Amino acid sequence: MTENAQQQPTAPSTELPTQYAPADVEGPLYERWVERGYFAADAKSDKPAYTIVIPPPNVTGSLHLGHAFQHTLMDALTRRKRMQGFESLWLPGMDHAGIATQNKVEQQLAEEGKSRHDLGREEFVERVWQWKEEYGGKILGQMRRLGDGVDWDRERFTMDEGLSKAVQTIFKKLFDDELIYRAERIINWCPRCLTAISDIEVEYQEDDGELVSIKYGEGDETLVVATTRAETMLGDTAVAVHPDDERYKHLVGKRIKLPLTDRTIPVVADTHVDPEFGTGAVKVTPAHDPNDFAIGQRHGLESITVMNERAVITVHGPFEGLDRFEARSTIVAALRSQGRIVAEKRPYVHSVGHCSRCQTTIEPRLSMQWWVKVAPLAQAAGDAVRDGRVAIHPADMSKRYFDWVDNMHDWCISRQLWWGHRIPVWYGPEGQVVCVGPDEEPPGTEAEGWKQDPDVLDTWFSSGLWPFSTLGWPEQTPDLEKFYPTDVLLTGHDIIFFWVARMMMFGLYAMDGEVPFRTIALTGLVRDQFGKKMSKSSGTAVDPLDWMNQYGSDAVRFTLARGANPGTDVPIGEDWVQASRNFANKIWNATRFALMNGATVEGPLPDPAEMSATDRWILSRLDKTVAEVDAFYDDFQFAKLSDALYHYAWDEVFDWYVELSKTTFQAGGRGAEVSRRVLGEVLDVTLRLLHPVVPFVTDTLWTTLTGGESVVIADWPADSGFRDDAAEREIETLQSVITEVRRFRADQGLQPGQRVPARLTLDGTALAPHEAAIRQLLRLQPEGDAFAATATLPVSGATVALDLSGTIDVAAERKRLAKDLAAAEKEKVQATAKLGNEAFLAKAPDDVVDKIRTRLAKADEDIARIQTQLDRLPQA
Repeated sequence: MTENAQQQPTAPSTELPTQYAPADVEGPLYERWVERGYFAADAKSDKPAYTIVIPPPNVTGSLHLGHAFQHTLMDALTRRKRMQGFESLWLPGMDHAGIATQNKVEQQLAEEGKSRHDLGREEFVERVWQWKEEYGGKILGQMRRLGDGVDWDRERFTMDEGLSKAVQTIFKKLFDDELIYRAERIINWCPRCLTAISDIEVEYQEDDGELVSIKYGEGDETLVVATTRAETMLGDTAVAVHPDDERYKHLVGKRIKLPLTDRTIPVVADTHVDPEFGTGAVKVTPAHDPNDFAIGQRHGLESITVMNERAVITVHGPFEGLDRFEARSTIVAALRSQGRIVAEKRPYVHSVGHCSRCQTTIEPRLSMQWWVKVAPLAQAAGDAVRDGRVAIHPADMSKRYFDWVDNMHDWCISRQLWWGHRIPVWYGPEGQVVCVGPDEEPPGTEAEGWKQDPDVLDTWFSSGLWPFSTLGWPEQTPDLEKFYPTDVLLTGHDIIFFWVARMMMFGLYAMDGEVPFRTIALTGLVRDQFGKKMSKSSGTAVDPLDWMNQYGSDAVRFTLARGANPGTDVPIGEDWVQASRNFANKIWNATRFALMNGATVEGPLPDPAEMSATDRWILSRLDKTVAEVDAFYDDFQFAKLSDALYHYAWDEVFDWYVELSKTTFQAGGRGAEVSRRVLGEVLDVTLRLLHPVVPFVTDTLWTTLTGGESVVIADWPADSGFRDDAAEREIETLQSVITEVRRFRADQGLQPGQRVPARLTLDGTALAPHEAAIRQLLRLQPEGDAFAATATLPVSGATVALDLSGTIDVAAERKRLAKDLAAAEKEKVQATAKLGNEAFLAKAPDDVVDKIRTRLAKADEDIARIQTQLDRLPQA
């Protein structure tokens, strides 16, 4: 069996409160862990390293169930590795969250009647830093509530000095390698935040709009195009048709009149057009649509911008100065008056992108921005997974990863914000463009005509450096040498495209081909108990802190881990958290019972020859559980390992071994001494196995049981190879006897504590040594002189004869069961008749037929059950 070689136990205390109160335990216990340095990792240690970096939450954020879910799993991984003897580093930190944080401070200023422009850039940035110090990082305190075992001494922030140096270093390196460039392209533009935003910051939702069909051209040279954004027609520079579309071949190369303007535009042939969709002709507005921009590039079309940064029309007198939505209805009205509208559909429900920060409708916009040339970086990121240097769990998620990295477009990295890493490029009076590294001086002053680019970098640019910038890169630090590459990146499958791929690209590029992590473990998303997305508007959003306050952090953690199948969404409901709270209470009560009955971890385990079959059975089951849990951990099967631990602890240890031990303890002698040591061993190992997932209750109980300093730094249990299949078969037989008789008692309406005279015939079976336990667990009295067997149960090679004459009215019970049997048989006849009626089956809905099949199956089960009960009753 396993020994706790790391710590020398002192005499354990047997004192535990009668009830577990998480609120009294968790806060002080966590602070004790931190004060003792349990989570601090030592770069000078000779131990093998195990590293996880936390996906940095936004500085504006607070703990939600998604955070709690992923943090629970990361914490379980690092706690287990620490117990296995690894120098385990879980590195915490936060993301500066450019748009989200800037919006928070701008909202504050708006309440004061000011804007950021009233302060100016320097003073506004200082105001954001003040906000960050005062209000930011709320989530870090909440992580402590959850029990995150992170190394707080290594906490990082994407705008701190070291990470800022890393950002400037890699920008300069990419720039010098011609992998960063400046160009005018279509981007996602928020007219309210006044910045380009990334794809992940665009939320699509079904909006009510309108679809209008507009006639372009005159006479025989007309085309009809359909659009949901009529206002953009002012910027049309072509109409496109498919080159093989016979309807329009006579128009390709000609110019037609653009309504409401004095311009003519060409008809171009392009394979992008789907001739089967709509009229087979599409308007081309290169400055306001990404697909149109690509068509424009292929055909050398002019790009005409018709809106400013606030989405206000800037061209064509009658509409100039109108908001885009006002312009839409005004332009449609003008086209209608000219007879140009040939069809209108409203409402027309379609998917529209919105800014995730302010919910403003996104406007595709042609804009001069900075871009990363991703092709060589993405190739390397794909190769690292293909050649096995990085493994993706579950493996079937690899396809999604490859779909993204193999088809990645160049990345727009500039943002029109003031909060963030400012682009380190200066423009000179003669058109010079100079990129400045972290240890270099700007090429000149403003007085000399030099100006720094006003934009800042996309938040994902700095968070893409997270695995190595947090360890000190670009300096060659001891942390970088010890803890890089990291071992596991655990994150949701929803950001595989936006964060995971960027870290892969930057890690391989900056670290000379060394991967940023060896394994990508992808999780699903937390859903409500019906599998639907949680949302505040629907009232299904849950603050995990509320559940922690009510049920304890261990209960929340265990619920989340028990639902964590790799890559699969996790449904969660409050009743499941209640069940996990009950599990924590069960662990508490069982350990309290063990301590009160003298369970001990002192000294070696007795020789198996001295152990009862019950002792050998539970130790055999324990070692099998250790091996099973290890295998599940290595495969990131958190739900399966949690379920295995739950059923072993609750079903086998608490419900069977503890109950069977009561008889042994009452009997006393050497058998009781052996079982006390076995029970101590079982609880010691079980608490260590449970600790990574439910850390608070297990540490409290383990230190009380063993006298050790903390289970946080205890040894992880090892599979000793103890197996006793014969003992397992013997106790399985015992369990089947007890279960079968309990079922019979319940069927007869006997109360659990009601005692019944019984005669046990166990001779010649493996059950003979267990008669005392059988009688105690089944509340069976000795048979006595007046014993009369009224029910005989042959079970597992033994016979249990019961005298029910003084406990139930056999005649009345037979009458009741006969009535129930007749009802079940009638139900079966009716259901069978309906299912045999072809006319009924032809007309009845599928759900009705399914219900009848379910009724028939239930009737069959009831008939079998009731008949068995009748057969076991004596004749009245």
